[in-house]
Amino acid sequence: MASFGSATKVIYFLAIILSSLTNSSISESTDPTPTPTPWPPQFHSIMIYNTSGTLQINSLWYDYPKGRNFNIIQRQLGEHVYDLEWNNGTSFIYTLDANKKCQTLKFDVGILTPNFLHGAHYLGQRTMDGFLCNVWEKVDFIWYYEDVVTKRPVHWTFYNGMEGHLMTFEVGAVLEDAKWQAPVYCFESGEQTDDSSQLNSVVDNSGPAEDLFKRKMLIQRLKEL
Repeated sequence: MASFGSATKVIYFLAIILSSLTNSSISESTDPTPTPTPWPPQFHSIMIYNTSGTLQINSLWYDYPKGRNFNIIQRQLGEHVYDLEWNNGTSFIYTLDANKKCQTLKFDVGILTPNFLHGAHYLGQRTMDGFLCNVWEKVDFIWYYEDVVTKRPVHWTFYNGMEGHLMTFEVGAVLEDAKWQAPVYCFESGEQTDDSSQLNSVVDNSGPAEDLFKRKMLIQRLKEL
């Protein structure tokens, strides 16, 4: 009986040790490092951009299957500017008012791919605009905030301080094809500026087109990283 009791105690003691080791292993384990959710192939988002106190509302239509991206921009107390981008590197920046202003840009790269944040460095979780977000940065160029629960983008900041606050994010929304056609006067002047040239303002000397040009240069650099 003594031998049986001793064996029982040993087994009980080993069970406690194994249980302790198992619990320790579970408590010390960590979840895999989160990765950014790729953009859906098509979506519509309304954003508020703040660039050093200069505000604008941006209605973004992203349509990767058809190789196109459309930013309809309302600058604060200013004009509407239309920024139509194609995957062949061609962009049209124009207005639809009586002034009929338009400029064509040619870049070496097209629109962003859905997984453009591949390889971004995870920074942890932070609260942004009232949402708990996973945060990534890519080579000190862009900081990207994604809602932990819904996986929707909430906010992004570029290295130059330009911040985008997403107000809506409609997955699968598509703008009708007729709206993607640049006006005829964009093809009449024959004016084209490549990405190494000095870009004059399409709207006025305050520089909205220059801001668009800088943003395109940011996107080009992001795709090259």
